[in-house]
Amino acid sequence: MPESGASRAQQERTDIPTAGTRAAEPGTTGTPPGKPAAAEAARRTGLLVTLVLGGLTALPPLSMDMYLPALPAVTESLHAPAATIQLTLTACLTGMALGQVVVGPMSDRWGRRRPLLLGMMIYVVATALCVFAPTTGLLIGFRLLQGLAGAAGIVIARAVVRDMYDGVEMARFFSTLMLISGVAPIVAPLIGGQVLRFTDWRGIFAVLTVVGVGLTLVVWKWLHETLPPQDRHTGGVGDALRTMRGLLADRVFTGYMIAGSLAFATLFSYVSASPFVMQEIYGASPQTFSLLFGINSVGLIIVGQINGKVLVGRISLDKALAFGLSVIVLAAAALLLMTSGVFGKVGLVPVAAGLFVLMSAMGLAMPNTNAQALMRTKHAAGSASALLGTSSFLIGAIASPLVGIAGEDTAVPMAVVQLVCALGAMACFLGLCRPWQRTT
Repeated sequence: MPESGASRAQQERTDIPTAGTRAAEPGTTGTPPGKPAAAEAARRTGLLVTLVLGGLTALPPLSMDMYLPALPAVTESLHAPAATIQLTLTACLTGMALGQVVVGPMSDRWGRRRPLLLGMMIYVVATALCVFAPTTGLLIGFRLLQGLAGAAGIVIARAVVRDMYDGVEMARFFSTLMLISGVAPIVAPLIGGQVLRFTDWRGIFAVLTVVGVGLTLVVWKWLHETLPPQDRHTGGVGDALRTMRGLLADRVFTGYMIAGSLAFATLFSYVSASPFVMQEIYGASPQTFSLLFGINSVGLIIVGQINGKVLVGRISLDKALAFGLSVIVLAAAALLLMTSGVFGKVGLVPVAAGLFVLMSAMGLAMPNTNAQALMRTKHAAGSASALLGTSSFLIGAIASPLVGIAGEDTAVPMAVVQLVCALGAMACFLGLCRPWQRTT
């Protein structure tokens, strides 16, 4: 993609040419002419749509984090090693990655609403099956199906945001969305810990089933179509593949995609390892672990809101992103030094503090990578959202089992994975996005 001459001033909003799409009106910013009437109506509903989209993006962390306090109990109940039980997280994450590749192009062809409702109904069935899973193998399979179906909420929520907003407005909305969806990581482990007081780990999936039913009804009643028929793609699988190939050919889009994915893998390595690190190594109870996990999520939300309400519009998104990635690298390096014994034997508090800083900095990394990537893909929002989500969840799924590779008695693998992913994210941002070569 050219980066000099007259095109440089338009670089931040460049649309990737895609098969089966209509040409963009030149010089459009903000809300372009021809913006769907449904998208305009959705913008006017404001808070309601924000809550619905927040619920959809909150469903994956709710499905993952509510289950975290129960991992040691699942290990004991199903008589399986911790590394095997962690595959239930990997399976769900892999399903969310692969499902987005399918659902994203579907939403560009058939609209946002129908694929979303179908995915939500399958999610409810898969989650209910997890309640009755008798073996580890079946639980892994049901979690895979749960992830495949739950992917619809993630990818379509991002595509709906792209239908409604552009430019700085979109970056602000992503930060607002983080406030809503960020409640899930706070309340999910707390709810999971309390559910374990009255029942076993199967009760957690029963609660998730009820949540899925409720969210499906809310989507059916209040989330209207935002992509009109005249703006949908008419091609088949080949058209979808050509669209994705065109997206991946854009070096800057790919840079933001991989940088965001590696940052997500840094976060998910914490999500996957923290139940064992906090409870088995540092002696925290399920309730204490849930409290610490919630505090870390509060930090992520607060920084995300600072990003959206204070930084966006005052400094470039690339500067905020660079600062966030730098903090993540420093926090991961500090965690590696602490867990490897460089500072001697450290307790729960210093490690928890390092994880708090790392998680908080995600409030700068995640919304800004999504916004910068989607600004370049106005007429392929579903496919672009699918690539962003698939990349994030696949890399996260690879990182998940690595954190337990040395057993349950050391937190060093978690810190190593976090540092490697953080350095990789910074390298992709600098090497592929090259923000100093583009105007902001």
